[in-house]
Amino acid sequence: MNSPGVRGLVERERELAALEAALIEADAGRGRVVLVTAEAGGGKTALIERFCAETAGAATILRGACDPLFTPRPLGPFHDVAAHGGPELAETLRGDPIPYQVAALLIDELRRHAPTVLVVEDIHWADEATLDVLRLVSRRIATDRVLIILTYRDETLDAKDPVRVMLGEFASGLTLVRVPLASLSSEAVAQLAEPYDVDAGELYRATSGNPFFVTEALAAGKDSMPSTVLDAVLGRAARLSDEAKDVLDAVAIAPPQMELWLLEAVAGEHVSGLHECLSAGMLVEVEAGAVSFRHELARIAIEQSLEPHRRLRLHRAALASLADADAPDVARLAHHADAAGDAEAAIRFAPPAGDAAAAAGAHREAAAQFRRALRYGEHLTPGERGDLQIKRANSSYIADQYDDSLAAATQAIEEYRSIGDRLREGDALRIRSDVGWCPGYIEHCTRDGWEAVSLLETVPPSRELARAYSNLGSLLKDADERREARRWADRAIELGKKLGAEDVVVRATTDIGGIEVLEGAPDGQARLEDVLARAADLGLVGQIGRVYLNLLGPASVVRNYAITDRHLAAGLRYCSNHGFELQRLYVLAHTARVALDRGNWDDAVGAANAVLRVPRTSTTPRILTLVVLALVRARRGDPEAGILLDEAWALAEPTGELPRICPVAVAKAEAAWLLGRDGEVAEATAKALELAVERESVWRASELLSWRRRVGLRDDVSVKLRGPFAAQVSGRPLEAAREWTRIGCPYEAALALADSGDEDHLRQALEELQRLEAGPAAAIVARRLRALGARDIPRGPRASTRSNAAGLTARESEILALVSEGLRNAEIAQRLFLSHRTVDNHVSAILRKVGADNRQEAAVKAAALGLSQAR
Repeated sequence: MNSPGVRGLVERERELAALEAALIEADAGRGRVVLVTAEAGGGKTALIERFCAETAGAATILRGACDPLFTPRPLGPFHDVAAHGGPELAETLRGDPIPYQVAALLIDELRRHAPTVLVVEDIHWADEATLDVLRLVSRRIATDRVLIILTYRDETLDAKDPVRVMLGEFASGLTLVRVPLASLSSEAVAQLAEPYDVDAGELYRATSGNPFFVTEALAAGKDSMPSTVLDAVLGRAARLSDEAKDVLDAVAIAPPQMELWLLEAVAGEHVSGLHECLSAGMLVEVEAGAVSFRHELARIAIEQSLEPHRRLRLHRAALASLADADAPDVARLAHHADAAGDAEAAIRFAPPAGDAAAAAGAHREAAAQFRRALRYGEHLTPGERGDLQIKRANSSYIADQYDDSLAAATQAIEEYRSIGDRLREGDALRIRSDVGWCPGYIEHCTRDGWEAVSLLETVPPSRELARAYSNLGSLLKDADERREARRWADRAIELGKKLGAEDVVVRATTDIGGIEVLEGAPDGQARLEDVLARAADLGLVGQIGRVYLNLLGPASVVRNYAITDRHLAAGLRYCSNHGFELQRLYVLAHTARVALDRGNWDDAVGAANAVLRVPRTSTTPRILTLVVLALVRARRGDPEAGILLDEAWALAEPTGELPRICPVAVAKAEAAWLLGRDGEVAEATAKALELAVERESVWRASELLSWRRRVGLRDDVSVKLRGPFAAQVSGRPLEAAREWTRIGCPYEAALALADSGDEDHLRQALEELQRLEAGPAAAIVARRLRALGARDIPRGPRASTRSNAAGLTARESEILALVSEGLRNAEIAQRLFLSHRTVDNHVSAILRKVGADNRQEAAVKAAALGLSQAR
């Protein structure tokens, strides 16, 4: 908000105090992340500049900003930080940086000069690698003297925006401070307008209190208020000399800033107008040897006002000058080449820019660079177009852009087919098959998998064929067709060893180990732990996460807690530290399931919510965690459980895959039983049971049969029963209860005890169910006791209602914490996966219980009662 003639920072005292308080907490060794949000022109940068100026003597300040390029420069803000930091970070960024390596060096840098403030501005423009680094760093500063401040435009982010996804992950386990910047009040606008001969009321109406609009309108110095910021900026520019206008035009086409040597090359002799632009406050010197617009909105206004041919000439001049630089920046060159419509330059620079982005983990940006080159595809051969499409497919896949990835792979297949290149066509089919599995396109990806093998077997043996064998084995394993999966995995290993394709051998061996764990084979865990060490020795960083998933997923299914106890925390730490976000979601899903089964339901809800807050297209972790959250709700008597199970079934059923369908079917059966709807259990489990018997999936079949037996169904199936379920289905509930207790599953043990019908056992079951706050199941057991004529049946008041002075339930306490954080009911509903009406009802009950007339009073009373939750 500071500019020549318009000075002062008004109505930001509270926000400055929030930043100062966060720094005090950080300085005490309680790392903090602050989110500063506002609309475009809302005063984020002015607030940060004031805070940094006042903090300069008390903390080390490192600042970086994200680029408003068409395709952001990977890790852009950390290049800014490195210019003022240690040499290790700068050296790493000059090479082929990987986010987790950058994060480790950045954390060292933050700790070296503590207390440290790291400011990253405009993360709504951030590339994927930058977001990965911020995730990794933010997870590791809880006990450090570090304050991280992130600024962004909240109104530009939809629910699936990668920034929104990252912020959703931050909501779990981090102490966040949210500092939203409101528009200026009419009184503040009048205060700013006082030295000027303007109508303050009209100024407020024209600008709606947007700080940038206000200052631009005042600086424009017109007698009448401009109708838009464009008018205000152009009005200021109109008073400048022609030389100064030429400088503005040149700087406008090169965001986020322009080096002076480049400005001289583009503006030529008119560079003499730079001093006038700086004096007028249109441009600012951002660092030695570079200038930029004071605000991005002003740059956009000037850029949009450029006559098309002039804009073209400026981009061509920038392209020519940057191409002659000693260390050309291919991302910037690709930007100017595309804007200049220079096909040859775009093809020359966009692919290496994409490769560099992919190497840095910025896969969204990589895919955009490959798409940029493909826009000039008529200048390429079919093979070249196919290769670019494959790169685009791979990057889009990793970036969770499955539809774009599938489209790119399809176009690559067509390009290779047109020139008869069977090797590359087969590999492209394998890639499309791999991509299609995550979103659940099982029929199509299976067909592609078989076709890839058939085609690649018509050419000499190759790594591509070995990968196709491995892919087919993975598909069959994931469909629980274990015998066929083993056969293809063995073929992949055999060919991979002949060709020296260690990555294929590791992947296929991992699949076999996962099958063995699922089947209860004693060698499975040892095989996977061996391949875990082997992958580490070979530097197959991405494969390590996959090994963890094959350890943890099958182990959670068969309740092998020796494996999960040993590897859950390590797997989560590895995936978190290396930025493998999708694999991390799988580990969190398995964490949630294990916590549920072992009676730690609050922990299960926390892990499940951490997954469900991330709207990724991969369906399996979402299905698993929807089931966990639904079961906790059903067991605690929450009627919203059915909504979650309906969503899980809609994702799972079309795939036809048993590992996705069975958990939902079992959960639907339990939910129906808890509601007294025993007749619905048969329908809920029929399809899954048929599949389980067909695939000889003994553990899944046993679990399904146990629920059918619980409601009186008798099934004559030829499958060997496993685990405690065998005793349950065979009518030996006490044996089942002992086995469940030995394994460590208290809820299942209580249900098995309740199946015995003996009064003493029913009382034991009731006591355990009340301890778990499993209200519906406890009510069923209490009714059985009353039917036996038992007396003095304990009611067991819920611990959650005794846990605080206001008598709030666990759900009400959770919602009150979010109310205290400032979230609206619609936001709370989205965060907790509840209906809007349910949240409305809970909030009304909370206000009544704490004796508050409104949300603000509720937040105050919550803090006084110790019920609010720091975020």
